[in-house]
Amino acid sequence: MVSSDVSTPGQSVSPLVTPSELADLLMQQRPPVILDVRYPGPGSEADGHAQYVAGHVPTAVFLPFDGVLSGRCVPGVTGRHPFPEPETFQAGMRAVGVSASRPVVVYDDWKSIAAARAWWMLCWAGHKNVRVLDGGWRAWVGSGAPISEEDTVVAPGDFTVSPSGRTLIDADGAAQLAQHAILIDARPADRFRGQGETIDPVAGHIPGAVSLPALDLVNAQGRFLPALELITRFVALGVQDDTEVGIYCGSGIQACHVALAAQICGVCDDPAIYMGSWSEWITDPRRPTERG
Repeated sequence: MVSSDVSTPGQSVSPLVTPSELADLLMQQRPPVILDVRYPGPGSEADGHAQYVAGHVPTAVFLPFDGVLSGRCVPGVTGRHPFPEPETFQAGMRAVGVSASRPVVVYDDWKSIAAARAWWMLCWAGHKNVRVLDGGWRAWVGSGAPISEEDTVVAPGDFTVSPSGRTLIDADGAAQLAQHAILIDARPADRFRGQGETIDPVAGHIPGAVSLPALDLVNAQGRFLPALELITRFVALGVQDDTEVGIYCGSGIQACHVALAAQICGVCDDPAIYMGSWSEWITDPRRPTERG
C-alpha cells in the first residue's frame, strides 16, 4: 500500500548539475556537500572506495552504498538492496556531513544509477536541495576540472530524517498500480520479458507492468537525454500529468534512476518507488509473475 507519511515532493531546484556548474559551486563560501557514491553495481569486482582514493571531486566524501543506502538483505524475505532503517540512513548521512541547511550533490561512475538512489532517498527523507552530477565522474574528468586524491575529512552533519518528499510503496501497492494505473519496470528489456535472467532465480515481471529501461534514458556518455526525448519515452507508456505512476526494478536502484528522469523532464514529480522490487516480489511464491 502507499505510505501515509509522504506528501508533496520537496525538491525545489533542478535535480541535475553540470560539471561547470559544480565547479562554480565549489568556489562559493559555503559549497555543497559532495558525495561520491561509486558503487560499481552487482557482480562487479571494482572497489568504489579504491576508485575514490585514486581520485575524486575536490571536497567529496565517499558514501558507502551497503549499510547506508541499502539495509541488510535477508534471503527469502527482502530484496537484494532493501530500504535501510531510517535511523541507519540518518546516521550515515550525518557521518558524511549532510545537514538540512546545506545543498548536496551526488555522483557516481555508473551512469548516475547509484547516485539516483542517494538522491531519491535524501528527497524521501525531507532534504530540499539535492542534485546529481549529470554524467558523473566521467563528465567531471572530461571537463578538465581539478581532481583530488586527499581523503576528505568533514564535520558531522545534523540531518534529521523526516519522510515527506517521496512516495514509497510495498508489494501490494505495486500490484495495485500495475492493475489500475502505470507500473514501470526499470530493468533491461530482456529481463522484463523473462529472457537472459542472470541475477534473480525467477524470470519475468509483475503482471500489468510496462517496460522502460533506466539505461535507455542516458546517452553513451552517461548523461541524461534531453527533456523532450525523456517526455516522449514516458508519454509512450501512457504517462500524463494526472497519471498515477509507480516504478520498480531488480532491487530498487534503477527505479530511482527512472524517477530522476521523470523529474528532470517534469512529466511526473513523485512516481512511487517499490524499493523491494523484483528481488523481493519473487520471495513470495503466491505473487504472480508474467513473461513476454
